[in-house]
Amino acid sequence: MDLNQLRDDINTIDEEILRLFEKRMGIAREVALYKIKNGLDVFQSAREKEIISKVRGMVPDNLKNGAEILFNTIMDISKSRQYQEFFPATGEIKHKELDYNTIGKIACPGTYGSYSQIACGQISQNAEIKFYNTFDEVFDAVIKGECDFGILPIQNSTAGSVTQTYELMKRYNFFIAGGTRVKVDHCLAVRKGVGLDEVKAVLSHEQGLMQCSEFLKQYGLATEEYVNTALAAEFVKNSPEPYAAICSEECAKELGLDIICKKIGNSAENYTRFILISKDIFIAEGADIISVSLSLPHSRSALYRLLTKFSVSGLNLLRLENKPIASKDFDVVFYLDFEGSVKSKDVMSLLTELSNELAYFKFLGNFKEL
Repeated sequence: MDLNQLRDDINTIDEEILRLFEKRMGIAREVALYKIKNGLDVFQSAREKEIISKVRGMVPDNLKNGAEILFNTIMDISKSRQYQEFFPATGEIKHKELDYNTIGKIACPGTYGSYSQIACGQISQNAEIKFYNTFDEVFDAVIKGECDFGILPIQNSTAGSVTQTYELMKRYNFFIAGGTRVKVDHCLAVRKGVGLDEVKAVLSHEQGLMQCSEFLKQYGLATEEYVNTALAAEFVKNSPEPYAAICSEECAKELGLDIICKKIGNSAENYTRFILISKDIFIAEGADIISVSLSLPHSRSALYRLLTKFSVSGLNLLRLENKPIASKDFDVVFYLDFEGSVKSKDVMSLLTELSNELAYFKFLGNFKEL
């Protein structure tokens, strides 16, 4: 038998698989309608385990895992279709309309000239900015109603995730109302008259220090972490000791510091993503990013099956982060951003599916980056 004949045989088998696949999906739709009529849940874990156990027993050992993945995927596609049938019963996410031009107070970490203040200006030039010393205080201000919104860095293009923000995201009940990216151009700033050779230590947020690690190593400069880049600059201004700060040029100029080195970051293309947080769900016109957090069971292919749901729904995943849960050994929370709107039937079907199937799932927001 030659190669062409073998390929013809595969084509014939593929056509038969597709015919049976279409038939199975049609029956799955009928199952969905039956469940709706009789008030049954879409997700039937016992039935899934029964099918997988049966399938594994019907194939040789070398195909058992592959057969399990195949049928799990088929069942996941089937469930997604069933949730689409359930959609009319799920309703929509209740929210308030957001106009970025009419935002009231924004809680902002740091002080004048900080990257956080720049992010606020990119989101709304009309908002009143109230400064706080720490990220925790920003969350507190929003939860307590002192400010309508808060701004926080969440990810840097060269240094990765802002760990502190993620820790607070797990602790507080909040939603994401907006986002923006700020071009980061770090400088080294000192009190007037202080030279580079006199600098006792360089102060900045851990992200600032990481983003300028090559410069710091080149000059053998000692470092100390500070709560915020802008507040580090403020400390340098008021300290009698010859410290330096890594901060924005705007911040250094605002505080009257001397800039002794400009553009000291490891990368010329350095950006930080900021999120606008709120106590209630706000959604602006044109919002096209969905953000959620969730946990997965400790089972084989759990992450693969999660990603399959996005693929089946035709939704593009933009970001996937995982962070450990402090109180549990090796358990993690996943943070996902994907393209979509809560006005979309496919998005609402997926959100309903995830909410019903996972032990922990939270909708964090539907927003757009400005």
